[in-house]
Amino acid sequence: MKNRLPSARLWKFAPLLLAVLLCATSYALESSYLMYVGTYTDHYSKGIYAYRFDPATGASNAIGLVAATDNPSFLAVAPDNRFLYSVNELDKFEGNSTGAVSVFAIDRETGKLKLLQQVSSLGGGPAHLSVDKTGRYLLVANYDGGSVAVFPIEPDGRLGQHTAFMQHVGSSVNQKRQAGPHAHSILVSNDNRFAVSADLGLDQVLVYRFDAQKGSLAANDPKFATVDPGSGPRHLTFAPSGEFLYVVNEMASSVTVFAYNASQGRLRNKQTVSTLPPAFHGHDTAAEIVVDANGRFLYVSSRGAHSIAVFAIKPGSGTLSLVEIVPSGGKTPRNFAIDPTGKWLFAANQDSNNIDLFHIDPGTGRLTQTSQALQLTSPVCIVFVPGGTR
Repeated sequence: MKNRLPSARLWKFAPLLLAVLLCATSYALESSYLMYVGTYTDHYSKGIYAYRFDPATGASNAIGLVAATDNPSFLAVAPDNRFLYSVNELDKFEGNSTGAVSVFAIDRETGKLKLLQQVSSLGGGPAHLSVDKTGRYLLVANYDGGSVAVFPIEPDGRLGQHTAFMQHVGSSVNQKRQAGPHAHSILVSNDNRFAVSADLGLDQVLVYRFDAQKGSLAANDPKFATVDPGSGPRHLTFAPSGEFLYVVNEMASSVTVFAYNASQGRLRNKQTVSTLPPAFHGHDTAAEIVVDANGRFLYVSSRGAHSIAVFAIKPGSGTLSLVEIVPSGGKTPRNFAIDPTGKWLFAANQDSNNIDLFHIDPGTGRLTQTSQALQLTSPVCIVFVPGGTR
C-alpha cells in the first residue's frame, strides 16, 4: 500500500497540533522539584529547609526555613505528595521517654510546610520512617527504644491511633553498641505484603507480614535473617524488581545482598562487600544506601571516609561489583538522595554543613562533582516533591 499524505481537512489542524506539542514540551522543560532537607537542630539549625530544584541545570534556589521543629533527622513524603512526615529524634516528648513524629501539609506553590500534628513515636530516638505503598500507613523505627510501630494515615494526612507495635529483644557481640535492640529502619516490600526492619543492635533484618487492610504486623517464618556479627545493619532498600534486598551495615562499613522470596518473605544471604577505599584504615560508620530507579547501580555513603561508593548490580544475580569510591564533598555524608530524574545526586555532609551536587553518568553510574554546593547547618536527610513550574 502506498503512503498517503494527510488530507486537506487534517492539514488545517496542523497549527493547533503544533501549538499543543510546543506547549507540552515547554511544560516538561519548565518542571521543577521542591527539595526538603531535614537537619539536626543542636547546632543553630532550626528544622526543615526547602529549595526549588531545576533538574535541567542542577540549580537549586533556597526557599529557607519552612518548618521549625526539633531534630527532623529523617523525612518521608506521602505518595500523593500532599503531606510530609518527619521523625523528631528525641529522648523525651511531652514528659515521656519517647520521640515524636510530625505531620506537615505541603504547599507545592510556595514550598512552605504547615504543621498538622505531632504525636509520640512510641519509643525513644526515632531514626527512620516510611509510608506503605497505598499511602494509608506510616511505619516508624525507634532506635533508642528498639521498637517499630505502624500508624494509620487519615484522609487529611493526620495519624490515627497506632495499629501495630513490635518491641525487638536481644543483643549482639559489641556490648558498647549492641547491648540491646536498636531498630534503625523499616519499610515495606515492593508488593506491600511484608515489612522489613534493620536492627543495628541485633545484627538482624527482621521480617513481618504486613496486612495493608488492618495496618498490622506479624512475625514471619523465619522471623529474621542475619548479617555478620558486629556488622550493625542500618538502612535497607529493595531492588526495583523486588528480587533482592540491600542492607548497609553501619559498624562494618559494608553492604549485604539478600535474595528475596516475595511469596514467602524469606531472605537468603548472597554477598557482603566493603564500602571503604582500600587504603582507608581509620574509624568509619556507613550510613545511607540507594538503588537507582533502573536497578543498575547502588550507592552507599561512609561517614569516616567521607565518601560515596558506587557499585554495579549484576543482572539476574543482584550481586555487586565496585565501580568507584569518590569523596562526598565534605565531612560525614549521613544521607544522600538521587533526584527524581535520576541525573543528580545530592550528598548531605552533616559535619561540614554543606550539600554537594554530583552528576550521574547514566551508562556507568559514575559520579562527577559539580561546582554547585549548598550551605546549610547539619543537613541529614533529603527528599523531593514535584513543585510545578519555575
